[in-house]
Amino acid sequence: MLKELVPSTVAIGFLVNPNNPNADSETTDVQAAARALGQQLHVENASSDRDIDAAFASFVRQRVNALSVAADGFFLSQVNQIVALAARHAMPTIYPRSDMVATGGLISYGTRTTDAMRQAGIYAGRILKGEKPADLPVVQSTKFELAINPKTAKTLGLTVPLTLQVVADEVIE
Repeated sequence: MLKELVPSTVAIGFLVNPNNPNADSETTDVQAAARALGQQLHVENASSDRDIDAAFASFVRQRVNALSVAADGFFLSQVNQIVALAARHAMPTIYPRSDMVATGGLISYGTRTTDAMRQAGIYAGRILKGEKPADLPVVQSTKFELAINPKTAKTLGLTVPLTLQVVADEVIE
């Protein structure tokens, strides 16, 4: 989606928290996707606010044209910093959650938070009724949502393709 939104992109950055247990596998998947699209990928690790600043400085030095932010609780807590840096450096960025787009981010694609919370509620109910957590099946969200912020796109000088506008679950102004 980021490539569709910014077709002139040559170098994509990937911001990942090395303390996240999924960091290595997610980085491997993103590297494979970048190779398949013929894109250069620059991975930067960040696990503190200073690391985020340093990662963006590195992305700028490496002439990264667009950025993907990994799904991570730390990045959710630092959304204002990340969105502000992306805006300051005019770096189109895709985020894992729509609330990051509501904060001023460009685009997000990820699991629907309300679906995940509903699943957590169902699990809690089953446990409170006496089921053992170890006996419960592993369930992952299967509903994904795409959110776009046209105002941010306009600020970045981007035109959101009609194909993305049509499939977006949420257009946040």
